[in-house]
Amino acid sequence: MKASHSFLHLLWLFFVKIYASSDLPICKESDYHFEYTDCDVLGSRWRVAVPNKPDTCTGLPDPVKGTQCSDEGEFLDMRSQECQKCSGGTYSLGTGVAFDEWDSMPAGFISHGMNMNIADIYTNCSNSTWIPKGDYIASNIDECTSTLSYAVSLKKAGTVSFEYFYPDNTIFFEFYVQNDQCESTDSEGRWMRTSEKDWTPHNLKLNRGNNVLYWRTTSFALVGSAVKPVLLRNIAISGVAYTSECFHCKPGTYSAKPGSAHCTPCPADSYSNKGATVCQQCEVDKYAEAGSGSCKRRPACTTSDYFYTHTPCDSKGQTQLMYKWIEPKICSEIVEGTVDNSTGGAVKLPASGQMETCPPCNPGFSVTNTSGCEPCPHGSYSNGTACAECPVGTEPVVGFEYKWWNKMPDNMRSSVYSRDNLLDPECCIGRWEVAGEYIYTTQGDLDSDYMMLSLTVPGYRLPHSVAKDDERSELSRISFVFETQCTADCTLYFMAGYSERTNDMVEHWSGTTRKQSYSYLVKSNSTVSFTWGFQRTQAYSEVRQYSSDFAKMYTVQITNVVGGVASQCRHCALGSGSASECVPCPPAHYMVNGTGVCKSCPPNTFIRADQTVGEAACIHCGPNTHSNKAHSACVSDCRLDLQSTGGGEVLQYDFTPLANITSFQSSPRFTSKGLRYFHQFRVGLCGEEGREVAVCVDNVTESRKEVRGYACQSTVVPSEVRGQSVVSSQPFTIGDTLIGVTSDTSLDSIASLESSFITKSNLPDVIFYYRSSETTQACKKGRTTTIRLRCDPTVAGKNQITLPSKCSEGTCDGCSFHFLWRSLYACPLCTESHYREIVSACIQGIQRTTYVWQQPLQCTGGVSLPAQTVSACVTLDFWLKVGVSTGTVAAILLISISCYFWKRTRKLEYKYSKLMMTAGDKECELPAADSCAIMEGEDAEDDLIYLTKKSFFTKIKSFSRERSSDGFDSVPLKSSSGLEMEMS
Repeated sequence: MKASHSFLHLLWLFFVKIYASSDLPICKESDYHFEYTDCDVLGSRWRVAVPNKPDTCTGLPDPVKGTQCSDEGEFLDMRSQECQKCSGGTYSLGTGVAFDEWDSMPAGFISHGMNMNIADIYTNCSNSTWIPKGDYIASNIDECTSTLSYAVSLKKAGTVSFEYFYPDNTIFFEFYVQNDQCESTDSEGRWMRTSEKDWTPHNLKLNRGNNVLYWRTTSFALVGSAVKPVLLRNIAISGVAYTSECFHCKPGTYSAKPGSAHCTPCPADSYSNKGATVCQQCEVDKYAEAGSGSCKRRPACTTSDYFYTHTPCDSKGQTQLMYKWIEPKICSEIVEGTVDNSTGGAVKLPASGQMETCPPCNPGFSVTNTSGCEPCPHGSYSNGTACAECPVGTEPVVGFEYKWWNKMPDNMRSSVYSRDNLLDPECCIGRWEVAGEYIYTTQGDLDSDYMMLSLTVPGYRLPHSVAKDDERSELSRISFVFETQCTADCTLYFMAGYSERTNDMVEHWSGTTRKQSYSYLVKSNSTVSFTWGFQRTQAYSEVRQYSSDFAKMYTVQITNVVGGVASQCRHCALGSGSASECVPCPPAHYMVNGTGVCKSCPPNTFIRADQTVGEAACIHCGPNTHSNKAHSACVSDCRLDLQSTGGGEVLQYDFTPLANITSFQSSPRFTSKGLRYFHQFRVGLCGEEGREVAVCVDNVTESRKEVRGYACQSTVVPSEVRGQSVVSSQPFTIGDTLIGVTSDTSLDSIASLESSFITKSNLPDVIFYYRSSETTQACKKGRTTTIRLRCDPTVAGKNQITLPSKCSEGTCDGCSFHFLWRSLYACPLCTESHYREIVSACIQGIQRTTYVWQQPLQCTGGVSLPAQTVSACVTLDFWLKVGVSTGTVAAILLISISCYFWKRTRKLEYKYSKLMMTAGDKECELPAADSCAIMEGEDAEDDLIYLTKKSFFTKIKSFSRERSSDGFDSVPLKSSSGLEMEMS
């Protein structure tokens, strides 16, 4: 029942449709357009008519099998279904599309900015987009990520090609393609290589189906210097279904013949409009650069429109002073105008031909028969006149020294970095020109152009007399003398090329700069070129206002260059072989000036890398450091002894646990867009030869520049760009030489920032002093670093490093860096004086001795805490019993002895009394006593005296009786009759 009802409903709709269509008018050609379907299973496409507005007409043409038009210069006429050639003034890529006009954003292209730093969610990047610039499109130059995208559906496999200019390695630049499944191209091939001198072509195969093309850039230049954007032009895509129309040639180009695949730029002094078949010549008083869409009025010639140079020296040693217009010449000699001459009109070109004496050849070169200059052969030298062999016992000092500029040296090149023609030596007005005693910049086409001067170096080699050593950082040195004179914001840049396609800015000078010199140390053979770039102003303008601003280079000197020449010879030590070749002096030896004799340096010294002659070459190592085996630097084994504060005991330190590479960061900083970044520091505190060194890298581009030393710094940005959690850039060393280790707050003109690291501890801080050999415009003596180690037993970690409170970046002036490292491992080694013993009570005959650390404990490692000892002992109650017993025995013995002597004394008194009684019977006659001893039988007699008992009180009374006047005591005696009598 339901099926029958549905059928009736469809049938009713069919009749309604037929009835309605019968009332619609027949479609005209203007009511519809043709489109092609996708390819079917047989690989064919069909042309179908599609009404411009639905349900407005009827009678559309039937579908027709499509025609294949794939040749360049042709297009498919949709109505006639025929392949036709493009007419003059137009072009076609066949099955492709091209985009070479960038006055505005072409249809289909989308650009947007976004913030890749997840932490900064409030950064506004809406205006950070790609900007059309006429002939090309330019990327943003801020720290936001800018993406340019284009979606295209290919009916068959094709390609995408474009040209790009990518001169600045402080920008990430990637190109990748996503398909229907959002699968991207491989992660390695998506990163573009930096451009060295010109537009770089790039091609990539595309698969059939939907493809979305992405060009994405992110800048990480955080030092305020000008960032050069990435430029794109001539984007072409092949593999589309068909080309139904031809593209008009853009202004400044033309195509004269039908069926052109591309348009040709107009030559100089001509122009063309859009879709031109021929270029029109400019009027006499106007000019146009190549590829121009209009002509400009010629300005009056001024003294800035010509330059002077010298012809090569002739056989007489003469050269002609020549004046030449800057080519292509755009000024007019007949136009009236306000110029710097007295007549008020255009200046004329001064007369050429004045003869002058040729300047001498540069050092290391000699004058030829034709008054030219040629390099001296290996093993010889010259001052610019004639070559001479180096004497035996000497070697040539090889390099290049340019101080006479009669012609451009063979290994130097001048070019222009222009807005339209990048680093093309033939394209543009203005470049560096030789002028005898200097080389200078001439007027450019635009004040914003860069006048580039490049020096190419094949490599470096140390002299035979210099020993190779890992601690020696200087491989070569380039020095130059220059000056600039400016009325605007001119800048002179000095760059080092670390590969054939990568240049890093080393230093720059803004504004007028007096005549001065600058030196740069070369530490790696990867440095293959040096470039100077002069820009009069960063502001773009087609009107030249600062043509009189210039930069001059007086001398350029570089040492130890492979294939270089020599201006002098120096003495060297000779080997033992028959060839008598120069050899290095033995380690710890210097060469006596003017001889080839090597003498030993004093103990604990190292040899200066830039001077190996004379006793002054021997430099004493700093405190608590010693020279390495090659005596080329001073190192520390991380162990040292220091006197404690107040001249007490000697403190022993072992910083080996802190010797590994340690990383730490400054507090976060923010750019004007709100991008968060940090200054990251890496430190390798100490160690012997072969130690691990601190390394800071630049991972923005494929060059991956590295710097090494005891301490280095780089700028890091947390980001998800390139699949990396952190982007590191702008690395430089802040310490590649260890000066010394001490508790003093200053060493070798380096002062430690003590006021920001106040301590209450009685232990001294141990300070490591470092110096970097790299000099900059701000740090003419190089950078220095002090790392203050402070004992803190509460910090068990190894990387508790803080920066000065007043200098959140670790430095207040950009040259002197200071850090405080608090750690348990910064404490002195423990000794016997750091612990004490505790003796327990004697319990059950056992006594324990325990050792504990003195508090607060301010030491680590060293001696170990002794183990607890147990010893036998006697308890207190035993000694108490012994004492009581001994006292009792002693008391009894004392009483017994006292009684004994008392009894003997009484007997003697009795005998004496008896003798006195006997003497009384004979007046004036003493008895003749035979003996004082008690004779036999006397005891019995004496005992009779005491038979008569007295009371106790009577005895006391008798003892207390006073003596008589003659000094004798009264002694009671008994007669034989028992009567008592008293003798006195």
